[in-house]
Amino acid sequence: MADPIHIVGGGLAGSEAAWQAAQAGVPVVLHEMRPVRTTDAHKTSGLAELVCSNSFRSDDASTNAVGLLHQEMRRLGSLVMREADRHQVPAGGALAVDRDGFSDAVTAALEAHPLVRIEREEMTGLPPESWGPTVIATGPLTSPALAAAVQALTGEGELAFFDAIAPIVHRDTIDMDVAWFQSRYDRAGPGGTGADYINCPLDRDGYHAFIEALVAGDKTSFKEWESSTPYFDGCLPIEVMAERGPETLRWGPMKPVGLTNQHRPGEKPYAVVQLRQDNALGTLFNMVGFQTKLKHGEQVRIFRTIPGLEGAEFARLGGLHRNTYLNSPKLLDGELRLRVRPQLRFAGQITGCEGYVESAAVGLMAGRFAAAERGGPALTLPPATTALGALIRHITGGHILAEEESSTETPRSFQPMNVNFGLFPPLERAPKAPDGKRLRGSDKAVARKRAFTDRARADLESWLLPSAAAAP
Repeated sequence: MADPIHIVGGGLAGSEAAWQAAQAGVPVVLHEMRPVRTTDAHKTSGLAELVCSNSFRSDDASTNAVGLLHQEMRRLGSLVMREADRHQVPAGGALAVDRDGFSDAVTAALEAHPLVRIEREEMTGLPPESWGPTVIATGPLTSPALAAAVQALTGEGELAFFDAIAPIVHRDTIDMDVAWFQSRYDRAGPGGTGADYINCPLDRDGYHAFIEALVAGDKTSFKEWESSTPYFDGCLPIEVMAERGPETLRWGPMKPVGLTNQHRPGEKPYAVVQLRQDNALGTLFNMVGFQTKLKHGEQVRIFRTIPGLEGAEFARLGGLHRNTYLNSPKLLDGELRLRVRPQLRFAGQITGCEGYVESAAVGLMAGRFAAAERGGPALTLPPATTALGALIRHITGGHILAEEESSTETPRSFQPMNVNFGLFPPLERAPKAPDGKRLRGSDKAVARKRAFTDRARADLESWLLPSAAAAP
């Protein structure tokens, strides 16, 4: 039997990496520091715990890049996607999960796998060289000792961002005489009915009073050394968005489009707060887009001014934590290996991808690459035209090199990124209508997205053919 692959970190990326390597026939030792050492965001010792939203975002594989990534991961036997599908809860067009059921199932699957051994211990330094190929998937909440060791090895300062989590409300404390169930445009998603979100309406005066309260509310203060740390734009605190202008939230998480107040037919709400089911029982709902750095007492006071939430009881209040990312385009090669010490491979959010699914996807590829080095099936990087390939190339700098082929300088900026069609190579030709005429407006946008996903599916299948032929 081959020597084991060591994987440090039992989050989404580490769990997926362990599963992929073990499924390839290579033994794995998965090191997870919880519960020996906890973090500011985690609440349990379960593997693949979801610490922020319970949503894996859109499951539309035809016109959405993250939905396409879902599909590709399912095609490659992803454990994370398998258990997400088994533990989904209604969420309109999104794939949302019962967070505890999902984590418990991932943990149970890895504990039961004959080639996986789980060690509960904190890594206080770099893995020893005797371990051989090792995947570090400690996420944005890497322990300080390990983060310092990585920084000392690379000579690079880490990239740090503040990330916020949203409150969760007990369903039976929401006033349904004011709020109502509806998805935007009545759109039904996986496991949903088209009425999957609880909507709380605000009129013009109520909205502007709410914005003023957000801006004036007492917030978590930063330490001096944290004062220049930027936020990641994909997970801004609600009050930071409010500070950008009084109408910002009405064009963001509080937009009223596609919704009709069932209690007041014909009256269009000025703004809407949406809550999404957070567990399979339907007893908990999280406030969509309401990541916050408000102090806990302020959260209760301000959020209870929202119509329908006047008597809300919170199962969890929002919070703020500092995330750490590598300067991956400079530090990692095309297979996610650390250039100065290639036996160390990185995966998940620490590499600069953003989002649950993206983290798991990078873990999926890291596990497969590590298994190939330990005698598993040979592997090449998926084509750049696939969601997996585009995401890996974003992290390792491929897209930057394609745009600046003559440049040998380090990228001037590198920020966390969700998968999106902007990471994909351009289409060879613009899609046209069936009659050959040029498409315009929304028809053009939809056709373009479908062309990206059609190309990706075909190229992924072509990439899989050599692997299938080589399989025993």
